[in-house]
Amino acid sequence: MLQERIERIRRDLRAGRFRNEAAVSQGIVLPILQELGWPVFDTQIVAPEYILEGKRVDFALCDGSSRPRVFLEVKRVGQAEGGDRQLFEYAFHRGVPVAVLTDGQEWSFYLPGEEGHYEERRVYKLDILERDPGECADRLSRYLAHSRVLSSDALEAARADYRDAARIRQIEDTLPKAWHGLLEGQDSILVELLADKVEDLCGYKPDPDACSRFLTDLARKGAPGVMAAPHAPRRIKPTPPAPVPSPGPIGFTIDGKRHTASSAIEVMQQILRSFSERDASFLERFAARKHGRKRRWVAPDRSDLYPGRPDLCEMYSVELTPGWWMGTNHSKKTIEEIIQLACEVAGVRFADLAVNLG
Repeated sequence: MLQERIERIRRDLRAGRFRNEAAVSQGIVLPILQELGWPVFDTQIVAPEYILEGKRVDFALCDGSSRPRVFLEVKRVGQAEGGDRQLFEYAFHRGVPVAVLTDGQEWSFYLPGEEGHYEERRVYKLDILERDPGECADRLSRYLAHSRVLSSDALEAARADYRDAARIRQIEDTLPKAWHGLLEGQDSILVELLADKVEDLCGYKPDPDACSRFLTDLARKGAPGVMAAPHAPRRIKPTPPAPVPSPGPIGFTIDGKRHTASSAIEVMQQILRSFSERDASFLERFAARKHGRKRRWVAPDRSDLYPGRPDLCEMYSVELTPGWWMGTNHSKKTIEEIIQLACEVAGVRFADLAVNLG
């Protein structure tokens, strides 16, 4: 059952068990396609490494005549960003109506032939760790079920969702203009609503001219909506709260032993190193998890910590263990997020570490 398969994949994703594109393809993509009714062992239907003018698409989902109906590009977990441009080129060359980009955790469904930027032609973005498994199953079935793709129901559903998304974008773009038009036009209903609200708040109802002047001033300033009330009454400054006692020295506890550190980054370094000493596969599994935006938190290649910035690699990195590097240019908030993710991969409760970052 698709929903049960998704639940197993979610557990494996959290454990960092998909360490490269091949693992994502074999452990996530193909099992999901099989649950959706695709004959994954028929390479004429689910065609791997589909060749197109000297380039390769990871999978082409074809009909009985081997005509591609969907192109599916697979990336390593957390590395899907920027892959849409390459995928669109493939789809344009062959006239394939639906394109899917996934890193196993996030699935983006596109209609390459529609109008707009790449982002605007994305019909839906599904994160299977963030969404309910039932919703994930519904969305994957809506766009990728074998029978729906062959009958074109999936394509029609994607087009309907694209039109809905385009309509919402147009409404959001027009709302500020409509609001400004109401302010400038001094709509009588708006003036009356404003006067009634003032009366409700202070007991006095302003005349229409006072409301009109206020709305004119608001429109002239180009304010999008709420303004700070003029001449706000002075408030008595509250007594500051008593200082919170220090939670103790910077550090953490593991295996019943308290470890101190000189900084938050050293706490993170010690925790990651401890998890690695416990389990030799930890760092590889941790690196396989989706983390960071354009750079990695840990990597075997130092340059992946700060792509395109060798100066930062030199200044803000440290060798965590032989063959593994860790970035050190993080805020305390990010450091806490990194440690929490590390605990999830290592199977340790974050609260049990009693982390103090200072």
